[in-house]
Amino acid sequence: MPTHNEGATQVPLWNLANVLTMVRVALVPVFAVLMLGDSTAARVGAVVVFLVAAATDKLDGHIARSRGLVTNFGKIADPIADKALVIAALLLLWAEGTIPWWVPVTIIVRELGITLLRFIMVRRAVMAASNGGKLKTVLQIVFITGYLVPWGALLPQAAADVVLLCTWWVMLLAVLVTVVTGVDYVVRAVRIARAPTRGAA
Repeated sequence: MPTHNEGATQVPLWNLANVLTMVRVALVPVFAVLMLGDSTAARVGAVVVFLVAAATDKLDGHIARSRGLVTNFGKIADPIADKALVIAALLLLWAEGTIPWWVPVTIIVRELGITLLRFIMVRRAVMAASNGGKLKTVLQIVFITGYLVPWGALLPQAAADVVLLCTWWVMLLAVLVTVVTGVDYVVRAVRIARAPTRGAA
């Protein structure tokens, strides 16, 4: 009987959710190559690849949970794929002079630090993403997309300037929420670490 239960709950490694995660990883270098292209078409292609990759983040997580396809590989690969996409976009935007250095530094330190913290804490408790964390992700995607789109080539200059100004303020809000939610994760981790093992679950 135990053997039957184990077989019934075993999830294959190469399931749809994990395949989507690996597709997202594979799209990161494609995105980078397009970003380095010196044409409006290449830049628009980079935007499309970025948005498709970002969309698979929500999709693979939904599929994994709704279809019972959660695997240890997915738990590790999914956040790595997410961070790789965002970090690549931030570094490329900084390298071309679009965003100041402190934006990628703040976001990258927070993202890598909290990801490491969640891995460390997983033995005590799974630290699920908070609503603030989800808002942080949305704001990051919005402002990165705002800076990726070649507005100057698609809109009159005055309209492009307005869009870029709005994108600047979204970026500042994204950085603020990124820092605040990072501190929140640290506080939660400290509370979990101090709590009795039984209560940490």
